[in-house]
Amino acid sequence: MSPSLTQPSDTQPPNLSTLPTILSGAATHHAYPLWTSMSKYNPPSPSPLATPHKWSYRAIRPYLVAASSHTTPAEAERRVLMLANPSIPRPNTTDTLYTGLQLVLPGETAPAHRHTAFAVRFIIEGEGGYTAIQGQRIRMQKHDVILTPSWCWHDHGKEEGSEGPMIWLDGLDIPLWMPGKLPVHFVEHYKEARYPAVDVEREESGLVFPWKEMRERLDGGGKEWVVQEYRARDGGYISKTIGASAERINAGGKSDLRQETASSIYHVVTGSGYSIINDERIDWTESDTFCIPAWYKYEHFVGPGETVYLYRFDDKPMLEAVGAYRSADMDVDSLAETKNMGGAASN
Repeated sequence: MSPSLTQPSDTQPPNLSTLPTILSGAATHHAYPLWTSMSKYNPPSPSPLATPHKWSYRAIRPYLVAASSHTTPAEAERRVLMLANPSIPRPNTTDTLYTGLQLVLPGETAPAHRHTAFAVRFIIEGEGGYTAIQGQRIRMQKHDVILTPSWCWHDHGKEEGSEGPMIWLDGLDIPLWMPGKLPVHFVEHYKEARYPAVDVEREESGLVFPWKEMRERLDGGGKEWVVQEYRARDGGYISKTIGASAERINAGGKSDLRQETASSIYHVVTGSGYSIINDERIDWTESDTFCIPAWYKYEHFVGPGETVYLYRFDDKPMLEAVGAYRSADMDVDSLAETKNMGGAASN
């Protein structure tokens, strides 16, 4: 061996004559060759583990309602059926996003807690429900979008004497915080079932987006396919990790073909249709939920009978923040980060 390649000490490890013995020796020190796994760690395209999937609301709802007869909010803390992707471990719906169907009954309160994860909730059905967020009690209405920012005390409930269940779709960034990713997510429980809160007007809270207003924006678009984002009062995304939007597709129409590094979860507000995700067709109807993993090509199609409205949340804000958002129609060369790369030499 050349003297320039020897270790600083005079003692050389044994068996350095062949590559297999070199690698097995290095492995005893938990050091491994990258060159044998380059394609795994540097793939030629995004490689999500999640696969497209649809969850039928009509099929799942009876189980959620039946479970409410066997569990109380105090026992369950949150009475939720997770919508888990069949291709990856629970609780993931996509590689980066989680969603579930949550239910509360009249007179119940889901105990107050707070957590690192950000949550966005889409109200599917029911009346008389509310969520209290950091002291603001907000009344739920069908098809509202309600935010629960990170580390805010919150509880959910439904008024005594109201009828039927209150059900909504939870969307959280929990998969980002799981072991093996950024393992810093945790939950703190409040000392009492409810955090002190007062009723606030919905338009004053800044945490609720009424469906009536969003639908008016969508209907004012005047095109076959219209997309409108839910945005914070300052014009920014609703969170650092999750974005949300709504879409309208006219009867007999379709969306544009899209392919992006963002993964998304769609919920059908009204109407029915289908999506082509890569080469797979997924049929959906009102209140169904389906997911589209990163870099899958997809289009939505609607039959001649009715206009369709869709709700979506995605991980685009997080990807943009770290410079990883791409779409197939972008000039990706323009995204190269070359500004302010250098620095003055120190003396």
